[in-house]
Amino acid sequence: MWEYTDKVREHFLNPRNVGELEDANAIGEVGSLACGDALKLYLKIDADERIVDAKFQTFGCASAIASSSALTEMLKGRTVAEAEKITNKEIAEFLGGLPQQKMHCSVMGQEALEAAIKNWRGEEVEQHEHEGELVCKCFGVTDELILRAIRDNNLTTVEEVTHFTKAGGGCGDCIPAIQHLLDQALGKEAACEVPEAKPKALTNVQRMQLVVKTLEEEIRPSLQKDGGDIELVDIDGHTVKVALRGMCTSCPSSQLTLKGFVERTLREYVEPEISVVEVNS
Repeated sequence: MWEYTDKVREHFLNPRNVGELEDANAIGEVGSLACGDALKLYLKIDADERIVDAKFQTFGCASAIASSSALTEMLKGRTVAEAEKITNKEIAEFLGGLPQQKMHCSVMGQEALEAAIKNWRGEEVEQHEHEGELVCKCFGVTDELILRAIRDNNLTTVEEVTHFTKAGGGCGDCIPAIQHLLDQALGKEAACEVPEAKPKALTNVQRMQLVVKTLEEEIRPSLQKDGGDIELVDIDGHTVKVALRGMCTSCPSSQLTLKGFVERTLREYVEPEISVVEVNS
């Protein structure tokens, strides 16, 4: 059970400024449902470059909701120049602190603010994409984001990096690469090519997260292009139970789709031991 401050509980149970801001002229969106956390920040900035209103929509845990609520309260009345200086540390401090394992929620708030300001300035913002080389495939975290978190928060261990960025919290394949970046940032070794991560066995939770992510991002879009769809029914160990929908249900080659596409894709992105079976639901 996480130890939350009274202020975190207050902002979680009674979040401020929830919902869509219809006349917003700055919107920042970060995270993804597939990764477990998502935040959309709306700002109304007047002609004097002052933030006169702020609202948010979020999907995530208590800390994500509390951090988003706190951020909107911190932003109201500030100029854009003042808002740009807000860090994830200040968001956490506003709440009286966050559990180390939940610090990534305050980082998400800072990223959403930066994306919103870029949007207001007319700068192109690629949703869910960041500069740098992808290190953590499970949560879409790049080396630049990891190095920034290390610098800004004085991180010294892989566990701390995971707390602040979620990198390494999925399949764990990227842990050696995270350690390499830590060593690089702390001056323990010269910058060079990130070493190839050594695969390790997935936990049940990690397997479930990767299956859901792959279904949503790789499989469903392809099936929907041809009028079909797929629904995840259950995951039992390495057995993934699904139900085909739409045109896929009456397609003569549905079993080919199931094994030749769905199962093959899950084996490529999740684990080679994955087996897909169709069930009625």
